[in-house]
Amino acid sequence: MKRIFVYEYLSGGGETAPGELLAMGQSMRDAIMADLLRLGNHEVSVATCQRASPVPEPARPVTPRDGESAFDFVARQADAHDLAWVVAPETDGLLARLHQCVDPGRWLGCDGPAIELATRKRMTLMTLAEAGIATPLAFDHAPETTRWVVKPDDGAGAVATRLHHDPAAAVDDWSARSRAGSPMAIEPWVDGMALSLSLLCGRKRCELLSINRQHLDIDAQGLLSFRGVEVNTMPLADPRATTLGALAARVHQVIPGLRGFVGIDLVWHERRGPVVIEINPRVTCAYVGLSRALGRNLASEVIAMHVGERASSPKVAHIHV
Repeated sequence: MKRIFVYEYLSGGGETAPGELLAMGQSMRDAIMADLLRLGNHEVSVATCQRASPVPEPARPVTPRDGESAFDFVARQADAHDLAWVVAPETDGLLARLHQCVDPGRWLGCDGPAIELATRKRMTLMTLAEAGIATPLAFDHAPETTRWVVKPDDGAGAVATRLHHDPAAAVDDWSARSRAGSPMAIEPWVDGMALSLSLLCGRKRCELLSINRQHLDIDAQGLLSFRGVEVNTMPLADPRATTLGALAARVHQVIPGLRGFVGIDLVWHERRGPVVIEINPRVTCAYVGLSRALGRNLASEVIAMHVGERASSPKVAHIHV
């Protein structure tokens, strides 16, 4: 029986967060946990903290020691388990640093270079654009562009993202926040339907699992807020799904280290079709309820793909940093 460690950064005690963010993180944790418990052939340990809801049996709750950092905690628990499934934001290189704490043979998810590229939002767009994939960079000098977005270059979702109607104001915002020490990105706002793609990725496989609808709010000051996602809202029989499936496959070719459950945020532009906004190299909110919606156990498939690929790969030594 394999032992698997599930770690979601916020509900696992990594950081104090507003209630809505904690609830979002906990929902992803619980969805992964529920899928794993349904398998019946894994010992499941789940990171938790006092702020999070209790971990139900037969899963085993695990908590950091007093004064133990998130990195030391994840390294210790990963070493005690056969597999580790880590969910954390890319902000401040967090997900990349946690990846370094886990032996690659145990890590369920994207490889280091893919995480590091996806963490740098501007570099991700440049890489995709060079490969001929539509991104907001294609709208830099378009006459239709009348709004601009300033956001953390290593951010997640809509956190600290502001919309501007004036390019000078956008540049001022970008400059001020950059001088304050935060790496910032500035890009054109792309009008259209906000979507996300949920993918199952392996070394030679990229399956489009679902097309999801994202809901964003913009307040009077231009601040964006993520208000949730509707999972599997566009059927794969929809004519647009063929285009989106081809896009997913192309992204996988350009970033070959994408593994496991991966998300792509995009906008469906009325004239240009899908425009990629960012890549999420980890489980996203769209995982919640998706196994049930598809009639599949996605955790089982992620594990099976990982184990199969590791069995066919040469063994590589790994050193914790």
